[in-house]
Amino acid sequence: MRSTDSPRFVQELVLYAASAALSCLVLFAGLRQLDPNRESSKKALQQKKEIAKRLGRPLVQTTPYEDVIACDVINPDEINVEFDSVGGLDEVKQALYELVILPLRRPELFAFGKLLSPQKGVLLYGPPGTGKTMLAKAIAKESGAVFINLRVSNLMSKWFGDAQKLVAAVFSLAHKLQPAIIFIDEVDSFLGQRRNTDHEAMTNMKTEFMSLWDGFTTDQNARVMVLAATNRPSELDEAILRRFTQIFEIGVPVRVERSKILQVILKGENIEPNIDYDYIASLCEGFTGSDILELCKQAAFYPIREILNSEKDGRRADSPRPLKQSDLEKALSTSRKGKKTASGTMSGLQSPVWIRPSDPEDDQIS
Repeated sequence: MRSTDSPRFVQELVLYAASAALSCLVLFAGLRQLDPNRESSKKALQQKKEIAKRLGRPLVQTTPYEDVIACDVINPDEINVEFDSVGGLDEVKQALYELVILPLRRPELFAFGKLLSPQKGVLLYGPPGTGKTMLAKAIAKESGAVFINLRVSNLMSKWFGDAQKLVAAVFSLAHKLQPAIIFIDEVDSFLGQRRNTDHEAMTNMKTEFMSLWDGFTTDQNARVMVLAATNRPSELDEAILRRFTQIFEIGVPVRVERSKILQVILKGENIEPNIDYDYIASLCEGFTGSDILELCKQAAFYPIREILNSEKDGRRADSPRPLKQSDLEKALSTSRKGKKTASGTMSGLQSPVWIRPSDPEDDQIS
């Protein structure tokens, strides 16, 4: 009797073990399918391989929360914006090179005492279209630092406590990939003034971010910097402003800077050699770099329109003619109407603090 019960017991035990193993496998597969960060983890793994290859070091070990942030990591080799791509702002670029880029590229020069420690926070502020985001990309390119383009939407989570863990992952991943730059565009929407009406989750995120940011200031060897840009510096929390040790105003360009911006934009384009950049710049008073770029794009359509009109008349041109100064002036007259209309509707509002007094040379159109 016992000899027959023993094999049956073993068979049932094996059956139960196989059933439990199959149930665990199905449960594990189901949980993987339900994981909201599954695709982000795959993308992050590929990016980590590329970053590790560029840095010449083994694959960086990261947590699932760091994998989510790794999707926003940009290799500086893939950035095509340099300081030469930004017209004007010579003094700002020189200061950024000395205070921001050099400590990241040459840390041995800044290892002699606490006073020479790298900058941990840099803020760029000014009106829209003046080149703040371009400067941030150029800083990452010139310094060779890993660029973490932080998006607030990636820090949001429906699970309680995940937001703080994702914020912590931003700094821990930056520390593993240093030298690194944590870039926050429109920082006022994330680190604005704390109010009683703020949601608890957002308040916790801000507190966690500031505490971790301060934690890095105690490590002199950590080459991690928070770089931010905003159009509304007055909306930032005072505690956040204190942590930005360097603040740069990127204002509306004056005539000399507008001339340089025009030269940068039209460099390499099919243009006539006799364009008077200073004259065109004098006509663009109040224009930002983005406005000048749109102006040049609009002017570039005039040669295309001539080709289309010639095709309607039965004539065919092989290529568009070079861009003329008259094209820029014609586009400027059209753009001026739009700017005058906008300025008329905004006349009752107070001028922003970043608007610099007009250049005396702007009024002298020669």
